[in-house]
Amino acid sequence: MTVHALYLCEGSSDTGLSDHIEAIGAEMGREIHVTVPNLARLPNKPGHSVKDKLRAAQRLSDDGQVYDLVVIHRDSDGIPPERRRGEIAEAVEQVSPGLAHVPVIPVRMLEAWLLLDQTAIREVAGNPNGKVALGLPKLARAESVADPKELLRQVIATASEEKGRRLEKLQRRFSENRARLLQMLDREGPVQQLASWQAFTHDLREALSGL
Repeated sequence: MTVHALYLCEGSSDTGLSDHIEAIGAEMGREIHVTVPNLARLPNKPGHSVKDKLRAAQRLSDDGQVYDLVVIHRDSDGIPPERRRGEIAEAVEQVSPGLAHVPVIPVRMLEAWLLLDQTAIREVAGNPNGKVALGLPKLARAESVADPKELLRQVIATASEEKGRRLEKLQRRFSENRARLLQMLDREGPVQQLASWQAFTHDLREALSGL
C-alpha cells in the first residue's frame, strides 16, 4: 500500500527533506508519495502557525486527496523541542483529528544539519577541490550555534574562495544552494548522531509501522 504523506515545511528550500522521507520509507519496504503543497498559491497567505498551515493545505487539496500521514517541520528557534512537539500534536488534533503525524524539530534551525558535511558545502560553493579552512563547528556543537543560517551562508562563501561580483552572485543563490545541501544530506553520515535527527527518523519509522 502506498502511503500518502503531506509534508509541511518552513520554507521552499526545506522541500528537499521529502526525498529523505521517501528514502527512509523505501528502506522499510514502504512506498511513500510525499506532497509538498505550495501554500503561496493561495490568494491569502497563511500564517506561520502549524494550525494555519494545516488548514491552508486542506484548502489546496481540491482533488479530495486524503493523507495517511503528515510530516511537519518546525525549527525549535530556542523553544524547547518538547514544547514544539506539543504544539504540533495539538494543531493536528484540532485540524485533522486522528491523522498520524511526525514532527521534524531541528534545534534552532535546520541549517545546523547542513553544517556537518564540508565536502557537500565545497561542492555547492563551486569549489570542490578547495582547501581553505571552513571553521565548521564540531558535531557536539552543531546544534548550539546561535545563527546556523548565517554561519552556513558565510561558510559557503568561504568555501567558494570567490570575491567581488562572483561572490555576490553566489550569495544571491543561497536559498538554491541550501536546498541542494539538504538533498545531498548523507543520512548515514554525522547527522545521524544528532538527537533531533534521531527523533525525526525514529518517529517516522514508528508512524509508518503503525499504518
